[in-house]
Amino acid sequence: MKSVGIIGLGDMGSGLAKNLIKNGFETIGIDLLESRMEAFVEMGGTPAHDIAELARKSEAVYVMVMTGAEAKQIILGDNGLIANMAVGGTVLLTATIKPAEARDIGTGMQGSGIALIDSPVSGGYPGAQGGTLTLMAAGSDAAMDKNLAVMQAVAGAIHRVGTAPGEGQTVKACLQSLIGSIFSATFEAAALAAKAGVSGEVLYNVFSTSSAGCGVTNSALGNIIDRQFEGTGSHINTMHKDLTISLNMAEDLGVPLHTASTAMQIFHAGKTKYPNGDNWVCTRVIEDIIGAELHR
Repeated sequence: MKSVGIIGLGDMGSGLAKNLIKNGFETIGIDLLESRMEAFVEMGGTPAHDIAELARKSEAVYVMVMTGAEAKQIILGDNGLIANMAVGGTVLLTATIKPAEARDIGTGMQGSGIALIDSPVSGGYPGAQGGTLTLMAAGSDAAMDKNLAVMQAVAGAIHRVGTAPGEGQTVKACLQSLIGSIFSATFEAAALAAKAGVSGEVLYNVFSTSSAGCGVTNSALGNIIDRQFEGTGSHINTMHKDLTISLNMAEDLGVPLHTASTAMQIFHAGKTKYPNGDNWVCTRVIEDIIGAELHR
């Protein structure tokens, strides 16, 4: 396989593109923002004028967009991927959407001769740019074997979590309920330390080497104490959307998510007050209340 398409060249999609190009794939991309297209061309990518052109030129296509509605239109629309890709191609759905939306897309693709791998990712901006993402892939063994090199180019770990559309998204929803909860606990602990007069450097050194230390905690706390609340590649809208998916799934299944529900309120407050911020900006909401800030 030589040609791979990417739809969506933002923080995550640009990382996919970077690592596909690095690994020798002809990489065709498209995005609504001209600035992203220019950056894509500069890294060696081939721009497409529309999705139909990208589909015709690509043997596999990554779909990295924000919503299920966007993904469905891109894949199943009249001028979308299924209408234009050659039989034998593969759609890699790496966007995080509702499991039911992924199932609907899978149903719409039946009989098309195009394979679907439902594979949301984890690792955020650093993982995308570094080619170390965790993939939660659900699809046929044949499709995943055929596209293994395409996935390995962007991943540090590939987990085959199922065979049916929606199964990858289900695992991602469980994961995001945990990550969102860890984030919110970190925000509160940071605010507590600020009010108590503990320095950010001390708190980071202790947390990062303790049993609570992990990538999620460390990245959040590091950005908080350096006061990096925008432009870190982790926009608050994404986690807010992901937690919404997790909580909706929990409601459908009758599972109480007390901690994730609390986390959602913290993210909702952050998104409301600082709509252009990244995840860590939620800490500022609490800091505004207590009148103290945590600095390195």
